[in-house]
Order: sequence, then structure tokens, then C-alpha cells
Amino acid sequence: MRCGTNEEASEAMSKHLQRDLESLKKEILTMGAFVEDAMNKSLQALLERRIDLAERVVRGDREIDLKEIQIEEECLKILALHQPVAADLRFIIVVLKVNNDLERIGDLAQNIAERAAYLSRKDPIDVPAEFPLMIENVRKMVARSLDALVNSDTATAREIVREDVEVDEAHRKMYDALQRGMEADSSTVKRAVNTLSVSKNLERIADYATNIAEDVVFMVDGEVIRHVHPDEEDTLKFLHGR
Repeated sequence: MRCGTNEEASEAMSKHLQRDLESLKKEILTMGAFVEDAMNKSLQALLERRIDLAERVVRGDREIDLKEIQIEEECLKILALHQPVAADLRFIIVVLKVNNDLERIGDLAQNIAERAAYLSRKDPIDVPAEFPLMIENVRKMVARSLDALVNSDTATAREIVREDVEVDEAHRKMYDALQRGMEADSSTVKRAVNTLSVSKNLERIADYATNIAEDVVFMVDGEVIRHVHPDEEDTLKFLHGR
């Protein structure tokens, strides 16, 4: 009888753990939706020169901060209550890390919104043709990293890691072009600096999207690919017999 009781208790605990994990998954998806919306609004404010959207992003950052705290507390509660192992433990670790990365993306979206509000009040300056493409690429990286998390899609996650190099290159081109513009016309300096800040924030958002993608690979495959250059990945797989 005692054995049966223990088995029933273990089964009940397992059900409670799975229920809490499912709830946690919904919460991190909600966090992702908040952050993605803030990022998209900040970029729309930049492209359409809309101060109203920029102000909405700035006001909404507190909601993202509070959601991050809530999710972190939920993760710690599950760890303490259920002491999960293996795949469940990896999932919670990844949620903790992704939660932090999403909050940082929210901060960067706020930074972009503030730059957008300033630039919308000034005459526009010339930017490289790659800039709109850079914006679109970063948007897609964030959206796809969240999709990869939801679907445990390591193939998409690994693609995102490789795409980060393109965003880095686009930012370098922005820096060079804006530097030349400032040298040619000193009256553009403040506008160029604010535009360059937007480019840098986009580059950092892409880094965080890459972090999320790397964490998806860790969650599903148990493989750490952080700090591994995309060109080295096949070599490491060969050395590990994969």
C-alpha cells in the first residue's frame, strides 16, 4: 500500500510539474509578444517619423520589466518545488536566460524609440541603402528566434546564428557612411549620432536574438554553441562524432 501511495504521489508531482512548465511556456511567449510589439512600434516610429508611437514604447517599458520579474520568480519557484532534471531543467534554465534577453531587447527598443522621437523632429539625413534591409533582418531574427523556441526548431535556430554576421556587417557600413557624412557636413553630426545609435541598438538586438537561438539548440540538443563561429560548427560536430 505504501508503495502505491508513493507512486501516486510521484505521478501527482509529475503532473503538477508539467502543468507549471506549460504555464511558464505561456508566460515567456507573452513576454516575447510584449517585446516584439515594442520593437516593431519603435522601428515604425523611426521609419514613419511618429512621435506618438515612440512615446507609447517608452511608457510601455515598465510592463516588460514587471513581466521579467514575474517569470524569473516563477522559474525559481518551480526549481525549488519540483527539483526538475534533464530536459525539464534545461527548459527552465533556457526560460531564465531568454527572459533576460527579451528584457534587454525591450530596453533597446525603448532606446530606439527615444532616438526616433528626436529624429522625427529634425530634417532627415541620408543613410545607406542597406539600413532598411538591416531593420527588416533584425525584425525577422527576433520573430524567428521566438518561433524556434516555441517549436523547439534547432534548424531555424542555427540559421539565425549564421545571420547575425550579416547584421554586424550592415552596422559597420552604417558607421562608415555616417562618419563620411559628418565629415562632409558638420551640421548633420547630432542627427548622424542618433541614427548611428539606432544602428548599434539594432545590432545588439540581433545579438540577443542569436542568444535565444543558441539557447534553443542547448534546450533541444544539450549542445552549447555559444562563442562558436558558424564556420567552426561542422568541425566541432566532426570532432564529437556527430
